Amino acid sequence: MTLPADEISTASDAPRDTVFRLSGAARWIALALGFAGMLLAINQTFHLRILGFEPLGNSYLYYLIGLFLAASFISFPARPGDRRVPWYDWALAAISMACCIYIGYHGLIIIQEGWDYSAPLPATIASAILIVAVLEGVRRCGGWPLLIVALFFGSYPLFADSMPGFLWGTQYTFGETIRAHVMGVESIIGIPMQVVADLVIGFVVFGAALTATGGGDFFMRFSTALMGRSRGGPAKVAVVSSGILGSLSGSVISNILTTGPITIPTMKRAGYPAHYAGAVEACASTGGTLMPPVMGAVAFIMASFLGVPYSDIIVAAFLPALLFYVALLFQVDNYAARRGLKGLPADQIPVLTETLKDGWPYLLSLVMLIYMLLAMRLEAYAPYYATLVLLVISMFKRKHRLNLKRGIEFISELTTSVANLVAILAGIGLVVGGLSYTGVAGAFSRELLLYAGGSVPLMLIAGAVTSFVLGMGMTVSACYIFLSILLAPALIAAGLNPLASHLFILYWGMMSYITPPVALASITAAGLAGANPIKTGFQAMRLGSILFILPFLFVINPALIMQGGALEIIQASFTALVAVWLFASALEGYLYGVGALGMVSRILVFINGALLVYPEPYSDAAGLIMIILIYLGFRLRRGSLAPRT
Repeated sequence: MTLPADEISTASDAPRDTVFRLSGAARWIALALGFAGMLLAINQTFHLRILGFEPLGNSYLYYLIGLFLAASFISFPARPGDRRVPWYDWALAAISMACCIYIGYHGLIIIQEGWDYSAPLPATIASAILIVAVLEGVRRCGGWPLLIVALFFGSYPLFADSMPGFLWGTQYTFGETIRAHVMGVESIIGIPMQVVADLVIGFVVFGAALTATGGGDFFMRFSTALMGRSRGGPAKVAVVSSGILGSLSGSVISNILTTGPITIPTMKRAGYPAHYAGAVEACASTGGTLMPPVMGAVAFIMASFLGVPYSDIIVAAFLPALLFYVALLFQVDNYAARRGLKGLPADQIPVLTETLKDGWPYLLSLVMLIYMLLAMRLEAYAPYYATLVLLVISMFKRKHRLNLKRGIEFISELTTSVANLVAILAGIGLVVGGLSYTGVAGAFSRELLLYAGGSVPLMLIAGAVTSFVLGMGMTVSACYIFLSILLAPALIAAGLNPLASHLFILYWGMMSYITPPVALASITAAGLAGANPIKTGFQAMRLGSILFILPFLFVINPALIMQGGALEIIQASFTALVAVWLFASALEGYLYGVGALGMVSRILVFINGALLVYPEPYSDAAGLIMIILIYLGFRLRRGSLAPRT
């Protein structure tokens, strides 16, 4: 899947290149760099010692950065108008790779002699050049806002002692700052880059293999076979298919551009307005990054920050993500019921048994991946084994066989995805390093806790607003990493569940994808739908409004992230599900068994949902009693207790 070179870049959705950009020698060199990076990651993960080569941990990270940072300069243009790779991109690629090879070659000496404090002049110069290259990579893949953030906090050690109050920190000289960022272990090669090198590349390999062998088409047909016949079927197909593919790719914009050209026109033909169709696709694709098993790079970073297995993140994230998709399905169904929209014609719906017979290798590899993640706890190895199983089985099916053309697409997708991540997260490493080396991160959390006066609601509101605002100008990974250092410790110190606090930040950082004025997912989907971007954005915000509520719910009631006893989790899940149904009914103005609702009725139904989401027995009882009274009131008003179809 390739995106236009001038497409908006976000999170793990930086613009892929057009054939005009990657053609001829540039294409093959970029592919060679990506293939070498994949081999290096496999060699390191499985300790294969290919040709006797197995670098130290820090050397491995430098070599990987060199390969994929060079690939990012070849793949992603400095300006939208660059349709060929100019000489300065070749120069940047060569220089950045040379610097990384030089520093990586001295990996053991860096550790033994403490080069992050005092290093020879050539090493300091190479480090300075690498920082400049990293900043340029951040600008290309993350945009100007992220560059400004990385530059400011990366240079913070230079003037930290001049800052007032809790912003004061330890000062470093220019040389000390450069050496700490490049040869220290908390900046460019810190946790974000370690996570990419040790875990994320394997999942990118799996996602690229799934796409190259036709997995996207299978999941689209599978969703159509399941949901296509029901009323408003095309919208439900969009929700399910985008959710499945997004959960495997972790990429919002790529997901929209993969499924949107199919789902959006189908929704429009079924009677959904263009802006509504675009909003459905935007919300469904955005939610994919919150749905296990993959969830994008940020979930792996979260596991590293919390010091827990990735499987714990999967378990915790599953129920909130499921509730979000259930809310979407309720809303599109209510919309279709209120407006009399039908499903797809029978001749456009695949036979489910035939679809499963053709696509069972994808389901098998996915089940295998989830089993190895949850039961065997093999986070580093699972995606590679699942990919191997998928590719081997596909060899026996001509339709899905990985031939030369698909193999090139596979390596191309891998190269651009990982190059984008490496460029962005190397820059985010500068932010992490600047805050860590100066000691400002801990001071900020303490001051926030002090100013909030121990008020948990006040801290949550401040955290939500901060996450949302930063999410407008930064990628989701960048926003999460930044706030996990500054905000999450304060939330945890206030007594909130650590995992719920980190998920809270992630959810609110995702809001800007569908909420104006930025609304990158909504704008992209509106372009495919031929709809007004602002109108699509506000409709997406309405459809995805449950995202504004869910983070507060699982922070207040950790049972919704599977933290607690079995009965407590079941009770919380049931009341949350009923509440989601009521919220969807109020938003769309349609209640099952009743029909269309007036404004007063919608307000009452919404209040009923609010009672059920509050984690107290008396509020749950009041909510259940109130829903019974609402139904009885409508029956009596119509003069009959017989159910209305």
